[in-house]
Amino acid sequence: MVRMRSRPGRSILIVDDDVDIRETISLILEDEGYAVASAANGEEALRYLRSHPSPSLILLDLMMPGMDGVEFRAEQQRDAQLSGIPVIVVTASGNARERARAMQVDGMIQKPIALDALLETIERCTADVRSGQLS
Repeated sequence: MVRMRSRPGRSILIVDDDVDIRETISLILEDEGYAVASAANGEEALRYLRSHPSPSLILLDLMMPGMDGVEFRAEQQRDAQLSGIPVIVVTASGNARERARAMQVDGMIQKPIALDALLETIERCTADVRSGQLS
């Protein structure tokens, strides 16, 4: 589950039930210099977040068994220690834009993932963290 190295502003938690997607995105992001951890659903992500240093960013799928992305985001927003972590929704859901807007996330990427768009969105969000604009 976890391959995390500490580099401030360059750590990402991937929350997706598809192991192939988690592994592929992890490899790409590690090649880009990010430290990466992953979780298969919302419950696993919350356990990770509550027992490790906060990542710079969370990539969050919406449709997962158990605690889905919407439920995870609501719980994250209720937790003062976790609410400041930026979230990018990565989903195949047809009504993703409306759902992402309602969830008050920092970005949204539609599956299938356009790699350039994903990396640009991640860089924008983690640049804000590194510059101290987000808590």
